[in-house]
Amino acid sequence: MTNSQRDFDVIVWGATGFTGKLVAEYLLSRYEVGEKVRWAIAGRSSEKLASLKIKLGSSAQSLPMLTADSHDPQSLQELALKTKVIISTVGPYAQYGSELVAACVENGTHYCDLAGEVQWMRKMIDRHEDAAKTSGARIVHACGFDSIPSDIGVYYLQQESMRRFGKPCDEVRMRVKAMKGGASGGTIASMMNAMEEGQADREVARILVDPYSLCPKDKRNGRDQRDQTKPLLDTDLNAWTAPFVMAGINTKVVRRSNVLMDFRYGKDFSYQEAMLTGPGMGGRLKAIQVTIGLAGIMIAGSIDKLRSFLQQRFLPKPGEGPSREERARGFYNLIMVGKIEGKHVLTVKLRGDRDPGYGSTSKIIGESGVCLALDELPVAGGFWTPAAAMGDALLKRLPTNAGLTFTNFDPR
Repeated sequence: MTNSQRDFDVIVWGATGFTGKLVAEYLLSRYEVGEKVRWAIAGRSSEKLASLKIKLGSSAQSLPMLTADSHDPQSLQELALKTKVIISTVGPYAQYGSELVAACVENGTHYCDLAGEVQWMRKMIDRHEDAAKTSGARIVHACGFDSIPSDIGVYYLQQESMRRFGKPCDEVRMRVKAMKGGASGGTIASMMNAMEEGQADREVARILVDPYSLCPKDKRNGRDQRDQTKPLLDTDLNAWTAPFVMAGINTKVVRRSNVLMDFRYGKDFSYQEAMLTGPGMGGRLKAIQVTIGLAGIMIAGSIDKLRSFLQQRFLPKPGEGPSREERARGFYNLIMVGKIEGKHVLTVKLRGDRDPGYGSTSKIIGESGVCLALDELPVAGGFWTPAAAMGDALLKRLPTNAGLTFTNFDPR
């Protein structure tokens, strides 16, 4: 059966989890049931799926539901054969995602997820990329807040640079100006799992810190060093910066995009991320506080007993999340500074209209799944980044449907 002959365009896997429910809500509100997109929900429990349909309301009663198990390869094979695309919201992916990726690759089923687990993404690429090219399956990791705003934001900035100057910016710096709403419980669990794996395996630890570890083996070089670990002054914005917790994922994805697009941003392209903490002494003190706090979490996360204590007492757990009102009040503002030969030439501001970890993420991955299913894309089977696989299409979809706004500003 070819991909175009499947029963569904999109299946939301893990629909009864917190984020999966939000993706289902979004698809229902945007595309209804079987009208513009043929989609279904899937999970382990038919009872929980039926309960979800009731919570979604009368318009969801005809929504198809399917069951499978993350560690039952046969059930995942059957699931993959029914659809063009699977949206996976079941993490940590290193624990629950590998069998599903294998099933999608084998059956030529496109796939996107919310993975920010660099070590697992590297493993999946190494294990399945050749088979994905053969089957035609387009596999796209990191389709949530990590890492689409970063990846598509850079893609947009570089298009503007080409339009204005006839060449790409050889250096881009993303700064988190403001953000309300935190990382999801699934993201926290994935980060803690990565730290645990890194502690146990030196090769995993190397992958986590290598700035080019997601790039193809023969192209893992460039002028970027490890991600920022201390307060630094951004002279272009005249403000202090602190390390950004998601930089270790986002920067690697953006660098992989550049390589996969045949170095569209240049072979000497440099990309870094950080949080803006403000100008002057107040900004510097805040940058120091953020740095110390993040370092403390990282140290605690690397020690078994402290990591368990953090997860049990302070950090959100998978399946937990903010209320509808809290998600609606959330937002994020990102600033991207583009340079050519050291000169600040372009500033792009990117705003998301919901909290990053849930409200915005659910809309972004929903649009990514529909994009993979329905849009004409420039790539065949293989492991891709969002920008490399869907750049132009997402630049149309995200502002129209998913609440992302891109605005150009000239440098001061």
